[in-house]
Amino acid sequence: MQTQAVIEHIVRWLHDYAGQARVKGFIVGISGGIDSAVVSALAARTGLDVLLLEMPIRQQAEQIDRAQQHIADLQSRFANVRSLRVDLTPAFNCFADTVDVNEAEYPAKQLALANSRARLRMLTLYYYGQINGLLVTGTGNKIEDFGVGFFTKYGDGGVDISPIADLTKTQVYRLAESLDIIEAIRKAVPTDGLWDTERTDEQQMGASYPELEWAMDIPADKQPEDFEGRQREVLAIYRRLNRAAQHKIQPIPVCNVPKEWLA
Repeated sequence: MQTQAVIEHIVRWLHDYAGQARVKGFIVGISGGIDSAVVSALAARTGLDVLLLEMPIRQQAEQIDRAQQHIADLQSRFANVRSLRVDLTPAFNCFADTVDVNEAEYPAKQLALANSRARLRMLTLYYYGQINGLLVTGTGNKIEDFGVGFFTKYGDGGVDISPIADLTKTQVYRLAESLDIIEAIRKAVPTDGLWDTERTDEQQMGASYPELEWAMDIPADKQPEDFEGRQREVLAIYRRLNRAAQHKIQPIPVCNVPKEWLA
C-alpha cells in the first residue's frame, strides 16, 4: 500500500470537494476510535476549517479519554482545527424515558436504543454543520459500509461525504500510523460505543476485521461449504451479515409508476 500517496489523494479530494460544494470545511464526530481519528487527521491536512465534535452518551470513560487526547493532539498540530463538546446524555435519557416500552414484549428495544444514539449524534452533527457551513464527514470504512453494514442507517451512515469508505479497516490502521494518530487509539480494541456495557465490534459481528476482509474478497460463486474450519465459519458469518445489510448498502427502493398512468 502506498500510504503517503493515499493520504495525499484523500486530502486533495476533500479539499476539492469542499471547494465545489462552496463550504468552509468539515465537521467530524470524534468517538475515540480509529476511523474518526484518521478522518479528522485527513481533514485537518486540507487547511480548511475543521470542527471536531465530541458527543458522549453514557460513554465509557476510556472512550472519552481517547477522544479528548486525540482532539488535543490534533489541535496542537493544526491551527485550523477547533473542537466542541456536546453532552447528549440528558437528551438521550429524556428520549429513552419518553419512548420506554416493555422489553419482554419488544425484545429489539436495546438495539433500537443503541441505534437511536447514533441517530441523535447525526442530528447534532448536521445542526452544527449547517450553522458553521461545514460538511458532515463520514468515518465508515469499506468493510463496515459495503461489506457487513456495521453502521446505523441514518445514524453514522447519514453523512455528506465518505473519505475512507474505499479502505479496509487494516488499511485505515496503516494510515493511522503514517498520520501519527496517538498510540492509545491505534491500540484500542474497536467498538461502536453505542451500548451501556462494553461490546467490541468483533463480539457483535462474530468475526474480526481481518477475517471479514478475507471473506469480502471471496468470489460470489464460492460457498462456505467449499472451506474448512474457521474459514467456513467466517464466510458464513460474512454472507449472513451482508445479506441482512442490503437495505443499508443499496439505494432506497423507489416504486416506478408507469408514466402513462401519471399523465
